[in-house]
Amino acid sequence: MKIHDRVYVKTDGQERREGKILLIEPFNEGVMYLVSLPDYPGGIWFFNEKEGGKGVFVTPIEN
Repeated sequence: MKIHDRVYVKTDGQERREGKILLIEPFNEGVMYLVSLPDYPGGIWFFNEKEGGKGVFVTPIEN
């Protein structure tokens, strides 16, 4: 994934939400994505763990 990609984000107790990646920050444990959502146009940080599974909160929207 890259900046400006459209993505789905997983949040507690809600359906996945559509947003756009604003920034990407790699870490040893995974990758942080700053994602703009309709309710949060300035962005919210989501973390994807390298190991995947339940630690993946940002997924690409397939075209």
